[in-house]
Amino acid sequence: MKHFLQLLGKSLLIPITVLPIAGLLLRLSAEDMLDIPLFQASGVILNNMDVLISIGIAMGLANVKNKGIPALTGYLAIAVLKEGLGIMNPELDMSVFGGVIAGLMAAFIFNKFQHTQLPSMFSFFGGEKFPITMIVLVMIPVAGLFSIAWPYAQAGIDAFSQTLVGLGAFGVFVFGFLNRFLLPFGLHHVMNTYVYFGLGRYETASGEALTGEITRFLNGDPTAGYFLGGFFITMMFGIPAVALAISRAARKRKQETKALMSSGAATSFITGITEPVEFTFLFTSPLLYVLHSVYTGLAGAVLCLLGIRHGFSWGAGVIDYMLNLNLSDGGLWIIPIGLAFFALYYVTFYLVIIKRNVPLIGREQETSEENQPHQSMAAGILKHIGGRENVVVCENCMTRLRMKLKDTSLADEAKLKQIGAHGVIKIDRHHIQIVIGTEAGNVKKDLQNMIEEPPPH
Repeated sequence: MKHFLQLLGKSLLIPITVLPIAGLLLRLSAEDMLDIPLFQASGVILNNMDVLISIGIAMGLANVKNKGIPALTGYLAIAVLKEGLGIMNPELDMSVFGGVIAGLMAAFIFNKFQHTQLPSMFSFFGGEKFPITMIVLVMIPVAGLFSIAWPYAQAGIDAFSQTLVGLGAFGVFVFGFLNRFLLPFGLHHVMNTYVYFGLGRYETASGEALTGEITRFLNGDPTAGYFLGGFFITMMFGIPAVALAISRAARKRKQETKALMSSGAATSFITGITEPVEFTFLFTSPLLYVLHSVYTGLAGAVLCLLGIRHGFSWGAGVIDYMLNLNLSDGGLWIIPIGLAFFALYYVTFYLVIIKRNVPLIGREQETSEENQPHQSMAAGILKHIGGRENVVVCENCMTRLRMKLKDTSLADEAKLKQIGAHGVIKIDRHHIQIVIGTEAGNVKKDLQNMIEEPPPH
């Protein structure tokens, strides 16, 4: 189940990659900014996240290298589901849950029927094309079933949403804490998807019903943004403070440590991607990571108590902060509050690192290997995970390699960290994650080429 949830979280990243450009165009073209109505067409992306999620899950969970047919299967699944629900009960809206269910059904149907052989006169419809036929036949009764069952599920989801929102600052704290705490396991995207695209409901002036903190905030809902604002404090102030503390606590390789931490801090401040810094202390000091999770939840709770709300289209970096400032309530107060959290993060982390002698970068034991640039990192990784014959599947998300090996015990965690990995997560006997940073995609390409090239004769 843990492996499945991690694959699901990875699959959800596929549609999420379109959010930055959609959010930027939607804000830049708004009436209070550049006022370019044509560019408002990008809003259709946020309003169809259920379709994108279904396609993403179908692609991510399909056991095939060519993802074209699974993507079409995912689209057909959500299209039939939505149309069927509309026929049976026009008031039903499964939102992102419909996308998740349709995507899971599409992936299951594709994996189950992709090798089906039909009689010769129907052979054109067989093989990997057969799931296209099957998904339509399957989703029609599924739509009928959910037209009956979903009202009860919807009542439960609404009750959960009202409870979470009704908890006020504590509810915001719980979400912020779990958002960071679940990140090392790759499970945070599952929870984020509901809060970002399913939580709450807002009706626009044109009568369109929208759900999700991100979607509602960007469309002007005055109640959205309380679950999002705290991340600006974490990513613009907290992570840079951690990077400064690690740099100041370094005893050797100070310039290298400073350069690495400066890059990680800038990445977090500008784009909201925090993993390059977080994974430098996660495995060496779980205490620091728990503190980081608590501070993330606390940041959101403080803003909520002060009535400050802000939001983003993708990452809580300075770009989203500036673009969406006009939509916020008290957004400027994030800067002084963020500076206070900067001090809290810095003092806490520096003292814990020094007092507990945490062996972070610049404080670790002498090693026999130097960090390698990302161009040659792939070769080192392949060497220290047991060679190409030990690799079953090699994939990646934004900042990490997600691999299935024949035996993860052959992977040398210490050697992998020595060549530049920020962290190594052995999930079980066959699954491993290697945290690289924002170069994970490039490293994966090089690694895949090395795995697929024919062995020397």
